[in-house]
Amino acid sequence: MTTLAHANDPRVFRGLFDAYPDGVLLVDGQGLVVLANQAAANLLGYARETLEGIAVDSLVPDSVAPRHANYRQGYAHAPKARPMGTDLELMARRADGSEVMVEIALSPLRVGSGDTAVDYVVASVRGIGAYPRVKRALQRARYSEFVVQLGRVAVDTLDPDELLQRLPTVVAQALEVDAVAVFLLTPNRLELRVASYSGLHTAQADRVAFANRPDSLIGCVVAQRTPLIVGDFAHEQRFEVPARLLDADVRSAVAVPLTDRGKVVGALSAWSTQLQRFGADEVAFLEALASLLSTSLQRVQTELQLRHAQRLETTGQLTGGVAHDFNNLLTVIQGNLQLLGDQPAVRGDAQSRQLVAAAAARAGQRGADLTGKLLAFARRQALAPIAVDPIAMLHSLADMLRRTLGENIHVLVQTPRTSPPCLADAVQLESALLNVAVNARDAMPEGGTLVLRCGTGAPPEVTEPGSGNAPREWVWFSVQDDGSGMSPDVLDRAIEPFFTTKEAGRGTGMGLSTVYGFVKQSRGHLGLDSAPGAGTTVTLYLPAHDAPGEGDKAPPVAATRLPQGLRVLLVEDADDVRNVAQSFLRSLGCTVVACANAEAALTELAHGGAFDLLFTDITLGAGIDGHELARRVNAQHPALAVLLTSGYSRYLAGSGDTPLRWPVLQKPYQRQDLAQAIAQCLPLPPAAG
Repeated sequence: MTTLAHANDPRVFRGLFDAYPDGVLLVDGQGLVVLANQAAANLLGYARETLEGIAVDSLVPDSVAPRHANYRQGYAHAPKARPMGTDLELMARRADGSEVMVEIALSPLRVGSGDTAVDYVVASVRGIGAYPRVKRALQRARYSEFVVQLGRVAVDTLDPDELLQRLPTVVAQALEVDAVAVFLLTPNRLELRVASYSGLHTAQADRVAFANRPDSLIGCVVAQRTPLIVGDFAHEQRFEVPARLLDADVRSAVAVPLTDRGKVVGALSAWSTQLQRFGADEVAFLEALASLLSTSLQRVQTELQLRHAQRLETTGQLTGGVAHDFNNLLTVIQGNLQLLGDQPAVRGDAQSRQLVAAAAARAGQRGADLTGKLLAFARRQALAPIAVDPIAMLHSLADMLRRTLGENIHVLVQTPRTSPPCLADAVQLESALLNVAVNARDAMPEGGTLVLRCGTGAPPEVTEPGSGNAPREWVWFSVQDDGSGMSPDVLDRAIEPFFTTKEAGRGTGMGLSTVYGFVKQSRGHLGLDSAPGAGTTVTLYLPAHDAPGEGDKAPPVAATRLPQGLRVLLVEDADDVRNVAQSFLRSLGCTVVACANAEAALTELAHGGAFDLLFTDITLGAGIDGHELARRVNAQHPALAVLLTSGYSRYLAGSGDTPLRWPVLQKPYQRQDLAQAIAQCLPLPPAAG
């Protein structure tokens, strides 16, 4: 009886109501809260007395209020129990306007019977923001917001340094940790530099560098190329823990690699004074930001490379044009000097002859040097392969290197007693070897030894010398240094255009790629052998020169005597050059008709002009160029010999393996050069009986 009496005591029911761990609300048919327990008041931020009597709609955020009102009306028409755990997660509005994620269970309650019955709804409200799965979902959503925030920065800015500097602060705010840093490898990959930092001891972090060692946290990430989580530094065994971290009470850390086109270039890391602070979600967050940063750096680098390539192309076109115009000028200067030397007043005065000859020689040499430099800078220099003595080449190069590389570089030459000549452009070969030697010097900043060698033998990749288009014999040149050497990653990219490990402003990344291009154009191969700390050896394999037989010798100089009365159609758009060429041809006994453009030349031929030779410049301004003129003339007059001329060196060699259809005389030329070129393109006279 005592137990039953207690059970019927209203205070027991009120006590149970208040003791229930979840919030409980009793809502009447008008949607007003009739009763609320203390758990509901605590969850929603109200005093219990205030909560009782307010409309339940006021506990719903404005964004879902219309939907909630419709749902409540529908529930009133068909009430049924709906337990928690139905995955319907809602947001409730607290007294201060903030929101809390909740689960709600609804149960219909009828008090009384008949006409006096009153219907209520019992709502059990449980805050789920503290659930682990909910916490993780909210944390992931929060991390995503920060990724989007930095993504906007990456898209809006053209300066990756802005993203680099903002990244640590944003990451520290998102993770709520004590320190975040971005590390970048130095060009020699021996050190890791703090590129940006946020957190403890920020003032001391600027421009700090650490050795890139696999027995350190960041060095381990770089070496293994995978993320790393440290749950407790006190029990870490994978690498040496710096005392400064333990002194700062740092307990846990996470780090992920930064990559650039598949190569690790640094790391992004965060530290915390909490144990076991980092997990898979934090790793995924940092990897997303590392990818964002890498993509931004790559985009800007690609844009810079493209602009640089466009500048090179524009400069090449400009310098090629300057060289062409200068060659025309040299043709005029040298030609008129030579014609001046033919004048009786000059021929009869020894001093005048000497002055004219010296002026012509100086103009020719200085002009050739200048145009050669312009075309070499523009990388439009046509190759002129000749027989090159490897031993003499290396000894001459060594003498120059000893004067230019500095006293701390010891230059040695090791050559066999004899060596066959190689077939190469001597100027470009010397330039390529000099380029390699300068790279070797830069790899030995404290000094070292540079060894120049040559020998014979095919490159390793050529298994059958002489097969196909491969040379039968090879001559090689090598440049060896004992400098810092290259890692496998750097070695793999060494000949890529624009790739360089030098500091900004000290290298363009075009050195070895230019050497590679020259060697390949010369039908050769380039060998690279290097390892960190073991120096580098660069080997150029070039075809050996096949000495011509007696039947292959060039015609004697006497062949340059042209037949008298040779009829020449001259086409040259530059007036001064046309005058010089016309004077040269007439002094060689030729009959000349000179035209300023291709159209005038075609008109001359159409009117019945008979000629033995067409001598035309290739670039003739607007309209038909020399190549097209030669093609049309050759189609209509196949017996007419053709000789082209140009100040553009790119016209002096064929494109790839395609030979030129007609010979080309390079400007500036002298009278004897013109005579020899004409003699070589004329039909051979009939053999003597």
